[in-house]
Amino acid sequence: MAEHIGIEDFLAKGKTFPVVDVRSPAEFDNGHIPGAINIPVFNNEERAVVGINYKKNGKEAAIMNGLEIVGPKLVAFVKQAKNIAPGKKILIHCWRGGMRSASMAWLFETAGFQVFLLEGGYKNYRKHTRSLFDKAEKLIVLGGYTGSGKTDVLKEMDKMGAQFLDLEGIGNHKGSAFGAIGQNPQPSSEQFENNLGEKISGLNLKETIWLEDESRQVGRCSIPDNLYARMRESILLKIIVPKKIREKRLVKEYGCFPKEPLERSILNIERRLGSLRTKQSLEALENNDLLRVAEITLEYYDKAYLHGNSKRDEERVFELQVDSDDPKKTARLVLEYSNSHF
Repeated sequence: MAEHIGIEDFLAKGKTFPVVDVRSPAEFDNGHIPGAINIPVFNNEERAVVGINYKKNGKEAAIMNGLEIVGPKLVAFVKQAKNIAPGKKILIHCWRGGMRSASMAWLFETAGFQVFLLEGGYKNYRKHTRSLFDKAEKLIVLGGYTGSGKTDVLKEMDKMGAQFLDLEGIGNHKGSAFGAIGQNPQPSSEQFENNLGEKISGLNLKETIWLEDESRQVGRCSIPDNLYARMRESILLKIIVPKKIREKRLVKEYGCFPKEPLERSILNIERRLGSLRTKQSLEALENNDLLRVAEITLEYYDKAYLHGNSKRDEERVFELQVDSDDPKKTARLVLEYSNSHF
């Protein structure tokens, strides 16, 4: 008999034994437990057919329909399970811990596997993941105008022992209109949230966790509502880096890429940049004057950043002047400042 276990036990065992998600490929692609393997009971089309049959003809007809579809696949399912779980211990879940996972558990047990089923299924996992963002006791947000090198500073702080939840790294996007350039494809918002949950579950929730100041969207990925609300209420430490230094950093970061994606990114902010400034930016890009492109676009980004922080509690906003583009040096300054002030 398969053993039904809670989410924390399930995730702990998942570090040793394979996790099998038996939902459809579309469900899996939209979001899944990091590291899970998809062995779908039904493919996308089959799931739709069974669902329609259930609505039209009831549960019994849908079950018979499902059995007709699944019957020829049983041997293949067992072969897949043997490939991923040679020790014959396996964890299984579906959406709510219903018939799909129970059916697959029965099959694998019949084939000699020890099976663990997730109580409440993936739905329970999602609830657990979202709750983690409320359990972090102290968040500090590192802010600063575009081009300040905040991500690199936070990575240096991470090396020095600080805890960094890297929203942009996990979302494969640098946050601005230029943020997708040079990055891997983004996950769905749901998968982004799952990946964040996996990362934060490995941190000490009683100690300070640092994040980079972001808008609600990191590219197409949405920061979970409860985490975003916590970020907006948390202490914001802004590093103030001279504009000329920031311009040079942007040229260094983006100057290695072809002109086409840079041009598309400029056009993406045309409405907010204005037709004249857009025209000037595109002309500068055509003339390989990337410093001028950075100068013009930062006018927009600096205004947008000021506006984005205008609704914060001023008593929880602090500034630290930085005179060079030296992430390691700045990381030490940030940690010294936070230790003495917060």
